[in-house]
Amino acid sequence: MNIIDGGVTAAKGFQAASCEAGIKYRDRTDMAFVFSKDPCVCAGTFTSNVVKAACVQWDQRIVSSGEPMHAVVINSGIANACTGKEGFDACRATAKAVEEALKVPYSSVAVASTGVIGMQLPVEKLVAGVKKMSQSLDAGMEAGTAASKAIMTTDTVNKEVAVTFDIGGHTVTLGGMSKGSGMIHPNMCTMLAFLTTDLDIEKSLLQKAVSEVVRDSFNMITVDGDTSTNDTLLIMANKNAQNPPIKEENSDFEVFKEALAYVCTYLAKKMAADGEGASKLFEAKVVNAKTKDDARTLSRAIVGSNLSKAAIFGCDANFGRFLCAMGYSGAQFDQEDVELFFESENGRLKVFDKGTPIVFDEDEALRIMKADAVTVFVDMHEGSEEATAWGCDLTYDYVKINADYRS
Repeated sequence: MNIIDGGVTAAKGFQAASCEAGIKYRDRTDMAFVFSKDPCVCAGTFTSNVVKAACVQWDQRIVSSGEPMHAVVINSGIANACTGKEGFDACRATAKAVEEALKVPYSSVAVASTGVIGMQLPVEKLVAGVKKMSQSLDAGMEAGTAASKAIMTTDTVNKEVAVTFDIGGHTVTLGGMSKGSGMIHPNMCTMLAFLTTDLDIEKSLLQKAVSEVVRDSFNMITVDGDTSTNDTLLIMANKNAQNPPIKEENSDFEVFKEALAYVCTYLAKKMAADGEGASKLFEAKVVNAKTKDDARTLSRAIVGSNLSKAAIFGCDANFGRFLCAMGYSGAQFDQEDVELFFESENGRLKVFDKGTPIVFDEDEALRIMKADAVTVFVDMHEGSEEATAWGCDLTYDYVKINADYRS
């Protein structure tokens, strides 16, 4: 696998565009469009929140239908959630506008929205945006990067990545973009993510790969404990690489899964580090747990604790907060087996040793925790399973951002 520059336009046959539609923002692009003229096999994962946005329900129908996908249109600023029939009408109008402009079935057009819940989308602006973008679709890297910026809300940086890998002597490309900064808590993949590949693969296997990879990438991040109404990950595969089709779980399938895991983990960590108001990435790695589920549960509990997040922000090596979060996580373990360390590029420090606190150098702990990325490393000494979760610190700015989000 090779990491290359690019995002959603890196794979053969994919184009992107973006525009200023004026949906909510007045000074930036707020619509993006990803398109493949050739029909795509598609797969996806969606929010587990019972309150699902209209666009989520629209896309679920497309993915489950088995029909090909040609495009996805994304808007930022308004989430199209809790919007009733009018919300579905907005989805249909957007898809119909693509059908009219590019002569592909509206049933092959996915839609996605991010922003304020409970506001209705201005349909006429959506339609105008589709018409404008349909005329400026481009396969260049710049178009993909611009699209990744158009889907941002409170994000401070755009998030995109691309890789190549070999299948049967053919170079295959996988690229993607995502957005997410707040209302992030793992229960699918709490954000929007759009992946494109020129791979030839059967739909059922594409869905299997995505569902499995999401569990240890997007599902292992948290910012604020709130699971969004709009979580959507979509992947489109248009077969343009002309590789021998992947029709079974063989070595080619595993190569693809490895590339997919890299892309999803990269984007997930970028989102965690860019959490609203965040000043640093907060990682929890649990090793030697009894079961994989225990490792996932424990690591997610550590990065999800507000007290732990506040300690990371304050560079306070208060290890009791992390042990406390582990204790109420639901995983069963013996605290007399646990070792806990703080790690960063500035060093490694053990602070808890099998039930006993260790007298440590507070200045050394402070130096380690002042890094831009801090890891809480926990050795359970009870098995052989491990998992890693990612989050961010909890700062004053998180409250400031969310206290006036609608304005």
